[in-house]
Amino acid sequence: MTLTVTLIRGLPGSGKSTLAQRLPGVHLEADMFFINAQGEYCFQPDQLSAAHTWCQQRSEYWLQQGQSIVVSNTFVRHWEMAFYKRLAQRYRAKLKIIVCQDEFGSIHDIEPAVIEKMRRRWQD
Repeated sequence: MTLTVTLIRGLPGSGKSTLAQRLPGVHLEADMFFINAQGEYCFQPDQLSAAHTWCQQRSEYWLQQGQSIVVSNTFVRHWEMAFYKRLAQRYRAKLKIIVCQDEFGSIHDIEPAVIEKMRRRWQD
């Protein structure tokens, strides 16, 4: 069985999570780190680095278990995908990168100014 590392990138509200849930593989994203025991999303900006580390560690764990992964994060800059590209190489997994460009509105109430800043930093 061929493993797959699928990266879904896009601005907040572009449909990344919705698409990820429809694709085969274990769905992971840094935002999952902020879901508390009651299932509520509680973002803590000072924990963002820890959230991405958690997502990377869980990604490697599932690949070690022989499971394909689907990682949906904004991935605004190319370097943000580098870890996952190396993981795909290490596990001889097929790498797929999908860009979401729809505008459904952010479910995490991200300010429009923050999204616009991300849009200006976006690397195709």
